[in-house]
Amino acid sequence: MDIENIFKDLGGIFITPAKQIEASLAGIRVFIFDWDGVFNSGVKTGETGSPYSEIDSMGINMLRFSYYLRYGHIPLLFIITGMNNQTALDFSKREHFDGIFMNLKNKRSALESINENFRITPDEAAFFFDDIIDIEVAMKCKLSFFVNNRSNPLLFNYVRTNNIASYISGSSAGCHAVREICELLTGLNGNYNQTVEARSRFTGIYEEYQKARNEIATKSIMF
Repeated sequence: MDIENIFKDLGGIFITPAKQIEASLAGIRVFIFDWDGVFNSGVKTGETGSPYSEIDSMGINMLRFSYYLRYGHIPLLFIITGMNNQTALDFSKREHFDGIFMNLKNKRSALESINENFRITPDEAAFFFDDIIDIEVAMKCKLSFFVNNRSNPLLFNYVRTNNIASYISGSSAGCHAVREICELLTGLNGNYNQTVEARSRFTGIYEEYQKARNEIATKSIMF
């Protein structure tokens, strides 16, 4: 499967070659997701938060399952949001993320907290991001994935020319960019077909994975 060209045809841009991303994936122990502008278009709806997509949710679950199949463990997952976002909290609990950082203005604090509590360094982290306030974290992490938004061509150029992201999504914010990036990473893990086939049966190894995933209790970390 020519994964790199499949995603280039979609409009994705590899700043880091696909083979190099693939080589780095084995060392990734945590995936960190910004919320607004990554899971959605960035539109907020007051105190209720902002939405997500089941399509993106499936992509994340398949990425976790892919890791479980290949390495025998589930990678850590965290969400970062700058507000007290009930929707993001509900989603992270439903999907059994390891934690959610809420009301966090300086996102570097999330990296420091993960390192302190889980002994995971930025060299073992991958970050999904979309905007200026995310750049410091993106530059520290081993892998970073920029969600494209066609309304900010200068930021797009800045991220690209300064090699801030490993990959820039072809899909824009609010159009399932998380799923695109998760599909890319599952493909680069080398077991996409196995992951899909085992998930579609919903028996055996997937039941084992799901039981382990559902035992994860999400920590809500307020700043």
